[in-house]
Amino acid sequence: MVRDTRGYVEKIVFQINGCYEKGWFDGCAVMMRRLLETLIIECFEEYRIADRIKNQKGDFFYLSDLIDKVSQETAWNLGRNTKTALPKLKNLGDMSAHSRRYTAHREDIDKVSTEFRNVCQELLYLAKLK
Repeated sequence: MVRDTRGYVEKIVFQINGCYEKGWFDGCAVMMRRLLETLIIECFEEYRIADRIKNQKGDFFYLSDLIDKVSQETAWNLGRNTKTALPKLKNLGDMSAHSRRYTAHREDIDKVSTEFRNVCQELLYLAKLK
């Protein structure tokens, strides 16, 4: 799905798949989170409205704010399923990155894999990478 998009997007997906195949499910979840963040930023950059997702210092917002912004943006019509899935996917990545006692399992990734693919596909199209 990401072949011939951007090299850094392809490498993130390569790492997602590698982590999954090796059983490193926390790493997989964190990289999934990173891909979402990257694709959201790509959408705003493609529409030349990236300033809408930056703070006063010019830094991009954190993912929670990016999700709010991408869901409310009127330059496109984000699908209902994507709007519903984004917070769930973010939560999985957050738990894997920040929760001391949480460790992701294969089932955690499998449970969200269809939603993740659908969200990525929609964001790739909105960013005109596909």
